[in-house]
Amino acid sequence: MSVSTDPSAIANLLTRGVENVYPSREYLEARLREGKQLTLYCGYDPTAPTLHIGHGITLLKLRQFQDLGHKIIMLIGDFTGMIGDPTDKSATRKRLTHDEAIANCKRYQDQVVSILRFDGDNAAEMRFNNDWLGKMSFADVVELAAHFTVQQMMERDMFERRIEEGKPIYLHEFLYPLMQGYDTVAMDVDGEVGGNDQTFNMLAGRTLMKEMKGKEKFVLTSKLLVAADGKKMGKSEGNMISLEDSAEDMFGKVMRWEDGMIDLGYELCTRVSLEEIAAMRDARAAGTNPRDHKLRLAFEVTRTFLGDKAAEDGRAYFSQVIQQRQTPDDMPVIEIREPEMNIVDLLVRAGLTESKSEARRVVEEGGVTVEQQTVRDISTIVKIGTGVTIQKGKRHFTRVMPRND
Repeated sequence: MSVSTDPSAIANLLTRGVENVYPSREYLEARLREGKQLTLYCGYDPTAPTLHIGHGITLLKLRQFQDLGHKIIMLIGDFTGMIGDPTDKSATRKRLTHDEAIANCKRYQDQVVSILRFDGDNAAEMRFNNDWLGKMSFADVVELAAHFTVQQMMERDMFERRIEEGKPIYLHEFLYPLMQGYDTVAMDVDGEVGGNDQTFNMLAGRTLMKEMKGKEKFVLTSKLLVAADGKKMGKSEGNMISLEDSAEDMFGKVMRWEDGMIDLGYELCTRVSLEEIAAMRDARAAGTNPRDHKLRLAFEVTRTFLGDKAAEDGRAYFSQVIQQRQTPDDMPVIEIREPEMNIVDLLVRAGLTESKSEARRVVEEGGVTVEQQTVRDISTIVKIGTGVTIQKGKRHFTRVMPRND
């Protein structure tokens, strides 16, 4: 695959969702215009079994490089994941074993195939940093540490906050940026992509590259998908959109975003052009209902990460179940032998709650309906008859049928 130097594609790559470029935008633009294939990567620590939409932002940026013909690496931090990235953390992360890290990332490639190409010309590559970090000696670590000062590490915001709050900082947390930085050297890449919260770690790799190989490394940091309070979307904040979410869940979660996230959502999580995003912003300023643009945003986000059919399914479900308050045509079905059952037990049996305590809570809060009638009494006995539809919340349905064998 030849390398493209199309000016408009390069300009879009350097603009869309980009927070900063080091050493400068002009440096990277010049490299891209040379027409030589660059090698770059983004690292993903396997701290959970599913990637989320925050990871999707950097994956989409990698795809832009791939479309231009550059070599991209999806680096799995199976070693750094055992240490735990202290970035933005007010307390030390729980450390993982290597087996736990490997188990977490088993499905990662399947989760990103709608974004990155792992076959054909210029296929993306998946690598694991335990391949080199796991083989380092203590002397190697000391040599890496000699390139940084304690003062440099202490300047990190999260460490300063912990000191002010009297919280501990463990020595292994200082080593994390060294390890991530050494990934750059071990793979001998030209650049790295990551969220702007990873700037310190990525620039550590730029320092090591200069001092150990005498080579410049570009760093492109992306904007973060944040709510009005400045908190980013992700596992830690409890508002994660998983790349394994169902179409219905992904569509519905985007619809619950604040209106102030519409433009950023389009820019970071879809392929809608920047010009069209600007036109929608002007239309809202002129009086267009933000809900219209959010509906399209939910469709485009779902299409980006799950595909065209999933986006159509998500939109149909939202229209039927949420907007029109109808029961869905397709829902899970269970069969039970009992002719009747207490509502709490039935919710657990139907898989709508994980425990009886959760079932009691949602019933008492008015979050459960049986045949579209709200149930608030936890002692309610549900007669199965020829079948009943149980609903929890707005989007979770199960049809309970009698088993006659």
